[in-house]
Amino acid sequence: MIDTVAADAAAADSADSAGSAVGVAVAQFTPGADAAANIAAMRALAATAVTRGARLVVFPEYSSFFEPVLGRSFVTAAERLDGAFVTALGALAAEFGIHVVAGMLESGADPDRFSNTLVALNPSGDLVATYRKLHLYDAFGDRESDWVLPGTMEAPQTFEVDGLLVGMQTCYDIRFPEVTRRLVDAGVDLVLVPSEWVRGPLKEHHWRTLVTARALENTVYLAAADHAPPVGVGNSMVVDPMGVELVTIGETTDVAVAWVSRARVESVRAVNPSLALRRFTVLPR
Repeated sequence: MIDTVAADAAAADSADSAGSAVGVAVAQFTPGADAAANIAAMRALAATAVTRGARLVVFPEYSSFFEPVLGRSFVTAAERLDGAFVTALGALAAEFGIHVVAGMLESGADPDRFSNTLVALNPSGDLVATYRKLHLYDAFGDRESDWVLPGTMEAPQTFEVDGLLVGMQTCYDIRFPEVTRRLVDAGVDLVLVPSEWVRGPLKEHHWRTLVTARALENTVYLAAADHAPPVGVGNSMVVDPMGVELVTIGETTDVAVAWVSRARVESVRAVNPSLALRRFTVLPR
C-alpha cells in the first residue's frame, strides 16, 4: 500500500527532479455493473493522479463494466467505440489534459460475444489506439472464450506520450512472452497491462513474477493496473527496464505514480543488450 500523504507531498519535488521523465500512474479500483459509478470513480482517481504529476493514467481491464461471473450481462453492457464509455473517457482525458487508457466491453457483429478491448485517449479526448485481447482466459476453471472474441493478429497500435512510445496488452496476455516482445519490436518504451487478475492459489505470485519478467527480459517499463480485491489480486505496479518495482499499490483503491524516461531505457540497454543479442524473432502462429 502506498503512502498517499507522502506521495502528495512529494509530487512537486518529484516533478522538478524528473526532468524529461514522464509521470505514469496505475489506477486500481473495483469496477462494477453501474457504468456511471465506474466513470465517477475513474474521474476521482485521475484527479488524484494529476495532482501527483501523472501525464498518463492506466486503469484496469473491464473498467466499463464488471461482475464476478462472466455471462450474458457482459454482452448486454458492451458498447461501440463511439459509445458512452469512450466518450466519457475522452471528456475525462480532455478535462485533465492527460492520456488515459482503460479496458472496456466492445460490441460488434456477433450478438452473443463481445471484444475485450483497451482504448487509449489523448489529452484532446481523441481515441489514438485500441487493443483487443489476444489470449483469452480459458484457465484456472474459467472460460472467457465462451463470451469474448479473441483479437486478430495485426501490427501493434502504439501512441506517444511526451517522447515515449507506448503499447498495450491485456491481463492473461502477460503469460505469453511473445506478446510483449512484438511490442518491443515495434519500438515501444513502455508497455501498459490493464488487467483483472483473478485471485487464487499462487496467483499473486504469478502476477508479480510475470509483470517483472516481461519488463526485465525486454528492458522496457511495464505499468500494470489490476482490480482491487476481493476478485482481483490488486498489486498494481510500475516496473522499470532493470526489473525494479518503482511503485506498487497493495489491496486498496488508489493511484501510484512512477517517473519513467527514455534515458533509463537506453542506459539499461547499454549494459544489458539482450535485445540486440537475441537470435530469434516472433512470428504469428
